[in-house]
Amino acid sequence: MRVVAESGEDIATTVINLHEVLYGLEKYAKLVRDILLLPVLEYTKGDAQLSAELELKAESLEKPVRRADAIIAAITLNRGAQLYTFDLKHFNVFRNFGLKLLVQ
Repeated sequence: MRVVAESGEDIATTVINLHEVLYGLEKYAKLVRDILLLPVLEYTKGDAQLSAELELKAESLEKPVRRADAIIAAITLNRGAQLYTFDLKHFNVFRNFGLKLLVQ
């Protein structure tokens, strides 16, 4: 997280990531709710269009992706943002389509 904090960039999360984090917090009875303080990037019609295109392009490269990852990538790309991830293998294929990644 230090990489993100020191980047000098505005920090937000996607509504999809918020779900994933809250699910984990609830499942493991963690009481940390600071994630709710972050701005949330919503999923729009334009994001739906781009995420479908990204998913199909990844498949055409024989690198199928999780639909949630295509959605997160589309939300990020459509806002001209960078994506911070601990899991490069899920998002690396989207670099081919202009996604900028910050990795731990």
